[in-house]
Amino acid sequence: MTTKSEHSKTPSFFELVYEVVKLIPKGRVTSYGAIAAYLGSKGSSRMVGWAMNASHSNVTQIPAHRVVNRNGMLTGKFHFGDPDLMAQLLMNEGAEIEDNRIVNFSQMFWDPAKEIRL
Repeated sequence: MTTKSEHSKTPSFFELVYEVVKLIPKGRVTSYGAIAAYLGSKGSSRMVGWAMNASHSNVTQIPAHRVVNRNGMLTGKFHFGDPDLMAQLLMNEGAEIEDNRIVNFSQMFWDPAKEIRL
């Protein structure tokens, strides 16, 4: 016999982060803080970073390369195996990268609070 709680499992914070990240369109980026704020945990940008680090072992592909810090810095680049892979993936989507920073960050920025319609 199963209980009601076994059927209505509440998603973890990491799972919620992954759902937001999967919605980031190709050619756009967002920040750890923007995701945290959208999820109602404004001070949890570091936890969003931990979720991105853990996403590389996720069965479902998570476009973690589209999540950077609030200044457009590629702070998660060392979690991609090859430290140049994150920049390459972003450049393939139109990002201009200089010194591990997205130069056209403001044009590429995608704010989940403004873009996701519930």
